[in-house]
Amino acid sequence: MANYIHVPPGSPEVPKLNVTVQDQEEQRCREGALSLLQHLRPHWDPQEVTLQLFTDGITNKLIGCYVGNTMEDVVLVRIYGNKTELLVDREEEVKSFRVLQAHGCAPQLYCTFNNGLCYEFIQGEALDPKHVCNPAIFRLIARQLAKIHAIHAHNGWIPKSNLWLKMGKYFSLIPTGFVDEDINKRFLSDIPSPQILQEEMTWMKDILSNLGSPVVLCHNDLLCKNIIYNEKQGDVQFIDYEYSGYNYLAYDIGNHFNEFAGVSDVDYSLYPSRELQGQWLRSYLEAYKEYKGFGTEVTEKEVEILFIQVNQFALASHFFWGLWALIQAKYSTIDFDFLGYAIVRFNQYFKMKPEVTALKVPE
Repeated sequence: MANYIHVPPGSPEVPKLNVTVQDQEEQRCREGALSLLQHLRPHWDPQEVTLQLFTDGITNKLIGCYVGNTMEDVVLVRIYGNKTELLVDREEEVKSFRVLQAHGCAPQLYCTFNNGLCYEFIQGEALDPKHVCNPAIFRLIARQLAKIHAIHAHNGWIPKSNLWLKMGKYFSLIPTGFVDEDINKRFLSDIPSPQILQEEMTWMKDILSNLGSPVVLCHNDLLCKNIIYNEKQGDVQFIDYEYSGYNYLAYDIGNHFNEFAGVSDVDYSLYPSRELQGQWLRSYLEAYKEYKGFGTEVTEKEVEILFIQVNQFALASHFFWGLWALIQAKYSTIDFDFLGYAIVRFNQYFKMKPEVTALKVPE
């Protein structure tokens, strides 16, 4: 896969530790975490280390390690989910992490290990759908995303998006059936046929690639829980760079707007209204221009063009995570209805398609 991410010279090297953290049994998980901490926090007394499960996310396990009661220094240990290497380019993830860290947009990455990585804990609250539609918070999110999109990390290349390549790869990995009869029945009746999916991918690539959205460094997975809000400092930080890489700017925003609906109980009535999107996109464009050194004046037409690009690229986001969820349905050991999630995403894709393709750029 073409790799355009260039880590700036002078960025600290990230040690790779030959440790595997078993996450099925608590005791073995603790042993693995302690052997990482021997390198990262050699002065900590292993007897006094507390392990706290922060999230049993739908792909990875995240554990906080600390001593004492204040949680001032917390080392986060993230253990990759089963077969997630099919979905995630781990080398690309670490490069993105290092680039974002160098630009003050990510916590410190302490090390990688055989089945995960360790990084600095960010103080704050992981957001929910009810927070991301609050203007005081969404303006911070828009500004932070603009800051990332303005990073120049491609060392003179003209970067290309790897969205279609990745989507094609996911498409080649989707299951053709399931052993469980009921699941298989649901799969065959509710998921479009491979031929239809292939046709839609061809159509999207043709239409969306020609919308003129710039290719920038993107987060690509800006769901609510990946945004940490620190009310005291009045700022937001993004976490989890598994899907980061060069992509269309409008995809990253459209993907975030889709996430207003939540993950476990998806409700697309929460998709942001045209009015909210207008405010969000104006904040974003002002910040993006400011970071790029273009002044901060934003016209109504610029907002309108971005609005159309974002809502059309939101289709690609539904499709991408629909394919992703089908692969998870086959391989994941996590207790989550991935097939149901895939059905929801594809249904929303087909529902949105006529609405957003009818949007026309003003003359």
